[in-house]
Formats: sequence, structure tokens, C-alpha cells
Amino acid sequence: MPMTTPKRDMDRLGRRLKLRDLRILMTVVECGTMGKAAQRLAVSQPVVSKAISDMEHALGVRLLDRSQNGAEPTVYGRALIKRGSAIFDEMRQGLREIEFLSDPAVGEVSVGATAPVATAIVAPVIDRLSRQYPRMRFNTAVADSAPLFAELDARKIDFVISRIAHRVSGQHNSEVLFHDAVKVVTGSKNPLARRRSIALADLMDESWLLSSPDSYFGGVQAGVFRASGLEPPQTTVTVAEYHLRVELLATNRHVTILPGFSIVLPRPHPGLVALAVKLRVASDPVGIVTLKNRSLSPAAQLFIERVRELTRPLTKSTKSL
Repeated sequence: MPMTTPKRDMDRLGRRLKLRDLRILMTVVECGTMGKAAQRLAVSQPVVSKAISDMEHALGVRLLDRSQNGAEPTVYGRALIKRGSAIFDEMRQGLREIEFLSDPAVGEVSVGATAPVATAIVAPVIDRLSRQYPRMRFNTAVADSAPLFAELDARKIDFVISRIAHRVSGQHNSEVLFHDAVKVVTGSKNPLARRRSIALADLMDESWLLSSPDSYFGGVQAGVFRASGLEPPQTTVTVAEYHLRVELLATNRHVTILPGFSIVLPRPHPGLVALAVKLRVASDPVGIVTLKNRSLSPAAQLFIERVRELTRPLTKSTKSL
């Protein structure tokens, strides 16, 4: 059998594989059945069935396993859907770019960030851009770093800003903005704030606000204690929400461990103070992570440039992981 050239393959697929049919396949997999997919797409079920059949005939492989319980993608179907997601994502980015180029005041950005980053970095950047470009649109996802990276890999957000040690894989690009040292923090009127030197061991009986030990930053906090030969103390309040943590600190009754940048960005926080505790942990990189081989819209690139400007005072050196 003669070997076909890439050009002949593309010509053959271009005649037989349509973007509409690829969208139908992806919708069937999302919905689980052809009937539900037909309802979502506002077409008849025979139209859906024919589109799938035409693709299977064009490619010479079965894309779906059909049963009474619905339709599941085969290994070939999963491979096509994976590439199809990238195709439609690039098309969306292209439309965003056209929209932005035709009117620089219009654009859309989807950013993922951990809670401290969202408050200290993402919020002020959105404020500045929305003032300059009132019609720009911003979608934000605030979560622990693991689900954020899952959202990034699924192309649901443009980029992630977070602590990035041990999170970046071969499919990611990363840019380190600065290196951050965590701090032991309390309210500015807490009597501890007046002490010039204090050991972490001296704080074990204080009222601690800590993240869940199952979360990424909860693990960072636990590592702070273990680096000093201590087990994490009993937690008075387990808290993930950043603003709740700040409100509790404002009572001047609690202590916590926070990223150092969170008490100086976007401006110094008058109600919080870092205690003079020497911690035996290294600084972690905080940066921007994107997917390799994925185009970013001009609006997303503009957002990233504003992030660089905001965090530049914290930068001692810029490195890439």
C-alpha cells in the first residue's frame, strides 16, 4: 500500500472531517448520550449519529463505544477529543485577538490564582486595567494550586499565578516573578508584635490560624514547623479563606503563617505585622505558569505585563524553572 504524504492526508481529512462534526463528538462525550447531545445542539439525533458515523468512516477507526448506558470514547476518540479541545481553544484565542486588535479597549482574560495571590496581585491588576479599559472582561478562579493547574491543563483558564515549586510539568512554561519567604504574622496590636526576637518554639501555645493540612499551603505551613524540629501545633481555627484569616488576625488574638508578599502587596497592610521569628525554610518561587504551545490573547499578555510591573519591587532575580 503506497504511503500517503502529510499533504495528501490533510487534503483527505479536510474533505471528510469537519469542525462541526468534531464539536458534535465532543458534545456527545460531555453529555454521555447522543440524545442529550442532540438536545444541547438543537439538532435531531439522526444528525448526531450520522456525524459520528461519517468521522469514523473518514478515520477508519471507532470513536465511540455505544451501550444502553450511553456513549464512551474509545482510545481513538479520546485522542481526537484532546486535539479537538486544542483546536477550538486556539480558535477562541484567535477571535479574542481579532476583537482586541479591532478595539484595544475590549478583551477577555481568564486567570487562576491562590487566595493570597488573588488578593495581593490579581485584584489590583484588574482594578488598574478595568479603569484603563472599562470594557475588558475578567474571569477569575481562586483555589488551591492543584485544582488550578487542572483547570489550566483543561484550557479553562489562560494562566496560573501561584507558588510554583513542584507543580510545573513538561507541558508548562513558567516565569518566576519573585521568591517569597513565608512569615509568622499576627495583628499589629498583639503584644507579640513588640518583641524584637522570638523563637518559633515559644509560639506553640498561641492561638494558631492554619490552612487544612490536606491543602498545598497547609503542607507549606507544616513544613515550617518541622524544619525547626517541631510538630505543627493544635489549630484553633482551620481556615482557607484569606479575608477570614485577616479578619481574625485583626482581633490581635491569633498568629498564622502567611506568604511574605501578602502583607506588602498591593500596599503594606497596617493591621498586620510579621513577627521577628527566624524560620529555617527556603524562599519559594512565585510565578506565572502557562501551557506550552498555547497562544495567549493580547489581553492576557497585557495582564501578565501589568503583573510584572506590580511585582517588580519584590524581584531580586528573575529565573525560569
